Amino acid sequence: MLLDADDSQLVLVDYQIRLMPAIFEHERVVANALRLARMARIMEVPVWGTAQNPDKLGQNLPELQAAIDSAGGKTMAKMHFSAAAEGLVEWLRPPVRKAPSGGNARSLPKHMQKPPEPEEEGRSMIVIAGCEAHVCLMQTALELLEEEFDVWVVTDACSSRSERDRDAAFDRLAGNGAELVTTEMVAFEWARTCEHPAFREMLALVK
Repeated sequence: MLLDADDSQLVLVDYQIRLMPAIFEHERVVANALRLARMARIMEVPVWGTAQNPDKLGQNLPELQAAIDSAGGKTMAKMHFSAAAEGLVEWLRPPVRKAPSGGNARSLPKHMQKPPEPEEEGRSMIVIAGCEAHVCLMQTALELLEEEFDVWVVTDACSSRSERDRDAAFDRLAGNGAELVTTEMVAFEWARTCEHPAFREMLALVK
């Protein structure tokens, strides 16, 4: 199965000012997170950010927060390690439409009643990246899998303070059904063809 831009949402987890200097290969990780946010804007993919205990760890890096804002996204301040525990699922899944409350419709014979409106379908493919990979990123991704989202972890935009912890997170995520991808894989799967109107702009970001 390939990623579909029309069915995707991007979640960027905790690229925070006081955390990132301690992260293994943090410069590469941040550069790829920026690419993801900018690609999402180009492809009209919704973008969400999170920030863990920002009073202690600071806000997200200004350049990344600007990219999230530019894509029309919003950022959740959280205290739980998993953003799913603080309402991320509600952000990712649209509200269910309520059935009409009028009594007249219910009193009509069944053959005269209008069929209920279908529930609005949300975007089920969650492309996720962030830090630390073995804590907030992993816990969020695992809970999204439990909520029956399709979770795609962008490995070159994730890390931890140690390489060992990062790799252990990837092993556990893959074992639980997450797809492991790279930033370039996301770019080319969202575009699908070199004839896509945004392909040149996407290509400039990954080169």
